[in-house]
Amino acid sequence: MRKTLLLLVPTLLLGACTWGITLDDAAKGVRTAWNGDVSSCQDLGKVTVSVASRVGPVNRNDITVRDELEVMARNEAAKMNADTIKPLSEPAEGSQPWGVYKCGAKLPASSRTPANQPVKPASQPAGNAETFPVKGN
Repeated sequence: MRKTLLLLVPTLLLGACTWGITLDDAAKGVRTAWNGDVSSCQDLGKVTVSVASRVGPVNRNDITVRDELEVMARNEAAKMNADTIKPLSEPAEGSQPWGVYKCGAKLPASSRTPANQPVKPASQPAGNAETFPVKGN
């Protein structure tokens, strides 16, 4: 019984970390320009978002952390009436800065829409590999 509790508690704690981080309806129209040129877009500023990257001594899954950071950045961008975000650097200890832009019809070439199109994170090596969102955004 004691071993079961010792295994169950960390699992529940790690699972609880993603509760409450969901894409707002307004943020569904915000695209992520992973490698796109946003020079023709209106720069609305920068947001820095943070999530827990560790639970006690345990590191959380890197993909989950990155996904949550993107969702939070899209939510913040929607509040600024933006339609595009772009990561300004790699995540560090659960925090990541994002550029916020209004591009309108001038979409960056490698933007992705929330319609489950392929996602190419900045850290992904070049090649034929593609990644797809885990959550239905």
